Formats: sequence, structure tokens, C-alpha cells
Amino acid sequence: MSGTSVDGVDAAVVAVESETVVKVLGFASRPYATAEREQILTAIGTGTARELALLHRRLGLWFAEAASDALARCGLRPGDVSLVASHGQTVWHEPGYVSLQLGCSATIAERLGVPVVSDFRSRDVAAGGQGAPLVPIADAMLFGAAEAPRVLLNIGGMANATWVPRRGRLDGVLAFDTGPGVAVIDAVTRQLLPDLPFDVDGRGAARGTPCEAVLDRRLAGEYFSAPPPKSTGRETFGARYAQQLVADVRREQPLASDDDCIATALELTVRSIAGQIRTWLPGAERADVVVSGGGARNPTLMRRLGAELGAGRLRRFDELFFDGDAKEAVVFAYLGWRTREGLPGNVPSATGAAGPRVLGAVTAS
Repeated sequence: MSGTSVDGVDAAVVAVESETVVKVLGFASRPYATAEREQILTAIGTGTARELALLHRRLGLWFAEAASDALARCGLRPGDVSLVASHGQTVWHEPGYVSLQLGCSATIAERLGVPVVSDFRSRDVAAGGQGAPLVPIADAMLFGAAEAPRVLLNIGGMANATWVPRRGRLDGVLAFDTGPGVAVIDAVTRQLLPDLPFDVDGRGAARGTPCEAVLDRRLAGEYFSAPPPKSTGRETFGARYAQQLVADVRREQPLASDDDCIATALELTVRSIAGQIRTWLPGAERADVVVSGGGARNPTLMRRLGAELGAGRLRRFDELFFDGDAKEAVVFAYLGWRTREGLPGNVPSATGAAGPRVLGAVTAS
């Protein structure tokens, strides 16, 4: 898995025991070097056909490397697993029309000698869905609570929330992208403080004061008022959005500091998540909210989100399950297993597809 935060490749080794039980055997993360991250971001923004093709190949190599590392940490070899599931790196997401992920599955299969399931989003898009979010089926089957509703919130580059009435059941499940996760915060930080890849521990945001006028205008934007199903990406909340946000803050408050701009970006993430949960997830005000993803490691973000939602309801994913950084890699391993078993991998109420579909394409070993 390589997500919209574009910080590296996450690989998990997973034993799927049943449709509702998985065991995580190991996890490894291959961080992107600065030059690699810039290759990806450039390709997403202005890449030529050649640059995209080269990135497709390189990502396949990086994914195979991460998978090999994860297996080695478990004392396993590629031949010990039945398949590799690769989400790829999203380079273009246009909801309801196309969602493109790069990361050559043939390269992974050739390097590891294992069948590869990839291209998970295309079938849902072909069925009239947005191709995202795809995490909800795992949220419902694996991570919901047995006796009470629960909200599963992942704060990666984008943030997505899943409402699960009861674990192991899909009826009543609702899910959507709430908007930006850490992508805008990271982009604002890199724009203003190029020596930092992101706002470490939320320190800049903690020192700053958010610009309320800018927040009011941004939160009145079209994406936040649109009802689910909905999904988004860097095409909407990326570097250009971050540049405009900084310009808006400086125009509204000419003496605004860099920290004020970062604080505004963080507050946009916090208030959009909390507002979207309150607006679109009925009964969520009474449910626990379980948080995973890079945003869960930002103390300032978590503190502010707890204040918005009610601190007693906010829990970290790794308190209940396993390392939250591994969650999405585990989810796509589970989706790969569902593909092999001929089981649907989408939740139509989340993506808007015409119905349940078996997802993914298989590249033979």
C-alpha cells in the first residue's frame, strides 16, 4: 500500500483465517527518499507519458522490495504465501469516471514468484461507483464492535470514515472520504519550511493561531456540502490547494506567521472530519471513533479532534488491534483474499456502485 500521504510503501504479512478473522504476522514500511517522493508528486501533477511509465515500473520494484522485507522479518520467503495484493499508488482519481493506480504487478510477480492481485478500483468504477473508499468492507467485517456502533476513521493523506453498526455485517454500513487528512498540512509545511517533510508532532500548528475567516470560507466549499457517496484525492486537496490556502491566510492576515498557516491547515482537517461525521453519520455522536493513519501520530491533531468530537470517544486503532500504520496494507491483503475466494470487495453504499463486485485483476506468478 502506498497512500495519498506519499511517505512510503507499507507491507503487511497476513493470515486470513475466515471472513471475519485475520492475523497480522508482520509489517514493514519502506520510506520514500526525498527524490522518490518528488518523482511521485511530479508524476501526479505534471508527469509526461514517459515519466508515468517509468514510475509504474519503479513502484513495482519498490513494492516488491517492501514485500520481501516484510516477509524476511517474519522468517518467511515469497513461496510461503499464496498471493500478494497491491493497491498501487494513486496518480489520478476522478470520482465516478476513473481511478488510476501505478505499480507494475508483473514486476512484483516476476520478482517474488507469487500471483499478484492489483487494480482493485477499476471494477467498482465500471459498475458506476467511485472506486473509493474500499476500506469499509474490512472495517465492517474485521474492525467493528460486536455489540455497539463504531466509527472507523483513517487519517492518511485524505481522511475517510466508516460507520459500522455491528461487526461482521454490511447492512447499515456508511462510508466516505471526509476531505483532507494530512496532505494539506504536509504540503503547507513543505511550502513554508522546505527542510521539513511534515509538521513534526504538530509543533508548528500548536504554536500558531488558525485564521477563522479562511476556515469559514473553505469549510463552505462544494466537497463538504455534497452528500455521500463521495471520495476525493490530491486532485482537489493537494499542493495547489495548499498554496491557495497560504495565500488566503496571508491576504486575510498580512502578519500571519508560518505557524498560523500550518495551524489553519490542521484546523481545516479537524473541523472537516468532525463536521462530516456529525452531518452524514447518524448516531455517530454516541459511538466510539477509532483512529488510524499518519494523522493519529500528530498529537496536536488528535488533541483538537478529541475536543471537537468529545475526547472520551476518541481511541487509537492500535489500542484495540495492531499497529495502525499497518491497517491499510492489511485491508488490501484481505481484499486480495476476497478476490481469490470470489467474494465482493466493495460496499455499494460507500462507493455508489450498482452492486457488490469482485474486485481486482490477477497477474499469474
